Amino acid sequence: MAKTRSAGSGYMKLAGSAKAAPEGTMTDTLGADEVADVTVRVRGGKPLNPRSNPGKRLSREEFARQYGSSDRDLAAVEQFAHEHHLTIVESSSARKSVILRGKVKDFEDAFMVHLSHYRDAGGNVFRCRTGEISIPKSLEKIIEGVFGLDDRPLTRPMFQVETRDGKFINHAASPQSFSPNALAGIYGFPKSVTGKGQCIGIIELGGGYRTNDLKAYFKSLNIPLPSVKAVSVDGGLNSPSTADSADGEVMLDIEIAGAISPGAAIVVYFAPNSDKGFLDAITTAVHDAKNKPSVISISWGSAESRWTAQSLKSFNDAFNAAATVGVTVCAAAGDQGSSDSETDGKVHADFPSSSPFVLACGGTKLTVNGTTIQSEVVWHESSDSATGGGVSDVFPLPDYQKKAGVPPSASSGFKGRGVPDIAADADPETGYNVLVDGQQLVIGGTSAVAPLMAALIARVNQAKGKPVGFIHPALYANPKLCRDITQGDNITTSTHKGYKAGPGWDPCTGWGVLSGL
Repeated sequence: MAKTRSAGSGYMKLAGSAKAAPEGTMTDTLGADEVADVTVRVRGGKPLNPRSNPGKRLSREEFARQYGSSDRDLAAVEQFAHEHHLTIVESSSARKSVILRGKVKDFEDAFMVHLSHYRDAGGNVFRCRTGEISIPKSLEKIIEGVFGLDDRPLTRPMFQVETRDGKFINHAASPQSFSPNALAGIYGFPKSVTGKGQCIGIIELGGGYRTNDLKAYFKSLNIPLPSVKAVSVDGGLNSPSTADSADGEVMLDIEIAGAISPGAAIVVYFAPNSDKGFLDAITTAVHDAKNKPSVISISWGSAESRWTAQSLKSFNDAFNAAATVGVTVCAAAGDQGSSDSETDGKVHADFPSSSPFVLACGGTKLTVNGTTIQSEVVWHESSDSATGGGVSDVFPLPDYQKKAGVPPSASSGFKGRGVPDIAADADPETGYNVLVDGQQLVIGGTSAVAPLMAALIARVNQAKGKPVGFIHPALYANPKLCRDITQGDNITTSTHKGYKAGPGWDPCTGWGVLSGL
């Protein structure tokens, strides 16, 4: 087990920062001269409205002035860093973040932690800590979180590839699958708009895309090649490899978004798969004053129980900021049903979709005859292939859901935020035709629903002439915007706990399939 350090005089434990040892084997203690980057989250100038109904929408500039970190608080963190021989990489009031770089030994001394290398079952080596982080008492009310000391992988992509006899199948061998633009027509997405003038931000924590694949894919659909560019966050890169890698997630997201809203600019924010990388990617996208995404798609996540309290708080604050500046955030609800891949027999909601400021996207199985819908039910093929959904054990029931009939959590009884809000086709057997590393694949999962909804919202934004932003109050006030899905369940726990679909909102498909606003 890794060593821990005791907080010294003048130090205190940072609330919510405790981490357990990871699954895997500790290999060694880090070299004192090894360099790391760490993000320190700093309180805002004034607290954001904690309720799930943000008030007046602000510009990014207005948000920074009203809710960004003060120069005084940023300077206090910077001074602390200098005292420990740490370098300031970036200091952002809007992102409420100070990014530090320095030697491992200096970080260990600054935050009273011990860092070690671990190796997981797949052979991946990462940096870890156990226990709590400590901070100076003088910074108690200033520092809200510290991310990056531990860079273990945190999330997984929510996509599933259709296979037959263990092999990928091509588009021709899967006649029940869909091209994204054809599905948009079947679902009745707004016509005569292409997302022109909008920017769709996509968060990726691995993988990459090839421009030649994009050119070939959109040519095959007779759709103009959309504008796609990569933004590096924390050293994350557009790094394509093979079709069985996270490239499947990246290409799925881009090709769905681009096929449905080819007039929109697509910006892909690549970051490492860690709590720091994920958080920095989100805050970068939300406060990107150059590209100005009006909607963000996220297809990565994990069960709430895997996150630290400081992570849940800081991420949720970032999503609250997105809602406040009028950015809609869509996130996949998970692909392993009510268990969310956990093996404790309990139900688990997936985060970040369980944030009350995120549009949680669940999954269905869609059957059509030509362009006519024959049936649509909850996606549930097996314990490893079913829509996520449930009730948060962390976030209380938001105001907009108080009349939706959200049940208590099936495990804890907590009256929490219900997931998802909406749903769409996600079963790999009725999945999406995509091109990945030169190979035709059919991919499903709630990963596909997040970019599908992001592209729909880009179309709606163009049609309305302004971003719809935080759509939850309007959606819950008018559920007839959705076609209800009433059959199926997502029960995948060993104790048979989970949720069933029914008339109205349910913890499998939310209100159902959204086609416009």
